[in-house]
Amino acid sequence: MVDKDNKGSMTVAEAGRKGGETVRNERGREFYETIGRKGGAWLTAARGRAFYEEIGRKGGETVKAERGAKFYEEIGKKGGDRVKATRGPNFYEEIGRKGGQKVKRLIEEGKRAAREAAAAAAAAASEEPSKG
Repeated sequence: MVDKDNKGSMTVAEAGRKGGETVRNERGREFYETIGRKGGAWLTAARGRAFYEEIGRKGGETVKAERGAKFYEEIGKKGGDRVKATRGPNFYEEIGRKGGQKVKRLIEEGKRAAREAAAAAAAAASEEPSKG
């Protein structure tokens, strides 16, 4: 137990909080952003992308176990409502059109590749000597 009558004594938590407040007041928010970026870059270099994928998966499983799948539906709806309020309903039309154009382009590329493969196969077959 901490003796509160003894001036100058404080718990480790109190000392940490006081030190953190002092750093925040002296250096500002940007300092924490900078050291966070540096730490993240170091961790990415040290452990790789797979580390983040793994901890993200574990975190998602934990949240799902604690809150249930319904939680994801609720936050998805909140996010969608926020985007709609911020960007307007035309945003969804725009991204839908872009997505449709990409699908159309991919289908066309697939058909073209199939035609080219068929033509190459036909050409190779016509070059083979007949067995007869």
